[in-house]
Amino acid sequence: MKQDFKVIWASSAVHDLEGIIAHIAEDSPANARKILSKIKKSVSDLYHSPHRGRLVPELQSQGIILYREFVIAPWMVMYRVSEHTVLVLSVFDSRQNIEDILLKKLLNLKI
Repeated sequence: MKQDFKVIWASSAVHDLEGIIAHIAEDSPANARKILSKIKKSVSDLYHSPHRGRLVPELQSQGIILYREFVIAPWMVMYRVSEHTVLVLSVFDSRQNIEDILLKKLLNLKI
């Protein structure tokens, strides 16, 4: 029997998703609800198949193989699998440069 994984949303991923949905809702609240449902459904599939996403190529080329991603066009969900837990780290527009997004997130960290 396959073990289900626990899926946890990092606060940064929740913030990302809230920003995406708020932006879309400015023009179409109905579309925002539809997209929110679609993203949450796709992420919930990680309970059963956490390794379905590919390794993040931009990080893999640097020898970093801890992070995975999958696309819900045009958004990208980045996450990490460890033991029996999936940590959703970020949701962003896949048309943007991932290095720029990660750098911006690092610079905005509160230390």
